[in-house]
Parts: sequence; structure tokens; C-alpha cells
Amino acid sequence: MRYKLTFVAGLALGYVIGTRAGRERYEQLKKSVRQFSQNPAVRNAVESAAQNGRQVTGKAFHAVSDKVGDKMPDSVAERVRSLRERSANGADDWGTSNT
Repeated sequence: MRYKLTFVAGLALGYVIGTRAGRERYEQLKKSVRQFSQNPAVRNAVESAAQNGRQVTGKAFHAVSDKVGDKMPDSVAERVRSLRERSANGADDWGTSNT
């Protein structure tokens, strides 16, 4: 309940601030976010985090598959195989590379 209340309060606060700031402030914030996201240091940090996430995910996948093994239903196993084959092509569903 506390999280719902915090979410609703944040939503209300964002609405009030957004309506008072107007379109000009919105465009200014959008430009700042774009500049921040195009910063090479930020891009390197994001790519590094993504790469680390892929490594951890791979380790977790192998640990879980070793423990679960044959206990998984065939339909789920087939879905995992198809996802693995699709991701082996170098791109995921989000259009990002697995580099």
C-alpha cells in the first residue's frame, strides 16, 4: 500500500509540475536528456552494464538449467530453445546487439 501511495503522490506531483512548467520547459528538459544520453562516458557505462548483465544472465541460465534439467515441460523447453537460437543471430527483440 505504501508503494501505491508513493506512486500516486509522485504522479500527482509530476502532473502539477508539468502543467506549471509548460511546453518550453519540457523541450528544455528533453534537450538536456538527449545531450546526457549522447555523452560518450554515459554510452560507455550503459554498454558496460549491458555486457555485464548479459554475462550474469548467461551464468544464471546455466546454473538454473543444470538444476532444473529434465523437470521442465517440453513446451517450455522448446520455447527456450527457439529463443536461444533467435538470440544467437546477434540481435534481441529490442533491436540491440549482443556485443
